[in-house]
Amino acid sequence: MPLKDDLKALIIKNGWTITAVVDELNIRHSTNTSVQNFSSKMIRGTLKYSEVEEVLDILGYDITWTRRG
Repeated sequence: MPLKDDLKALIIKNGWTITAVVDELNIRHSTNTSVQNFSSKMIRGTLKYSEVEEVLDILGYDITWTRRG
């Protein structure tokens, strides 16, 4: 499943909306990113790793790296 689908599903599963996540990102960084801009980044697959980490932090998740096998 593409990142945008995974991220969107996780946002919804945790009772958030994309608008609320973007609002929280704007508060944390004193920015004015629009929901449209954030959604476009998700659709194009151009979210930075740090942006994904930040969204996951808002949702209460961490990224973990595990070695296969």
